[in-house]
Amino acid sequence: MKPIQIKLQRDEELPRFLEANGFTVEALSNDVYRVDRENELPVFLKVDEKQIYFEVDLGNIDAIITQELLLSLLALNTEILPVSAGLDTSNPADRRLVLVESRETGDLNDQELLAVFDALELAVDRVTELLSPSINS
Repeated sequence: MKPIQIKLQRDEELPRFLEANGFTVEALSNDVYRVDRENELPVFLKVDEKQIYFEVDLGNIDAIITQELLLSLLALNTEILPVSAGLDTSNPADRRLVLVESRETGDLNDQELLAVFDALELAVDRVTELLSPSINS
């Protein structure tokens, strides 16, 4: 006989939920969190009433940026969905390569939230693989 599966649904505060699932959560300011999981880059969360914005900072890109690299990153975006690679140009003197994702908070379930972190980790691996020749040359 196949085991019977029970689906649970409960409300829990975001930081407590993440900590219960093996993450370290640091509140940086109102509604901004740094979330770490063992041996992975930190994920920064910006939370508002309707969405959670996820961002992984991969570092300054100015030393290696080329048109070919940007085209490769753009092409990679189709392979790393739902995550997207982008440039954070909020400080023009320090352009950062970032991975971003967002989710509506209205009916966010636990598996969906955890899947975002898994997708970000896979995207980090893919982008790192793409950047490796540029960094090592």
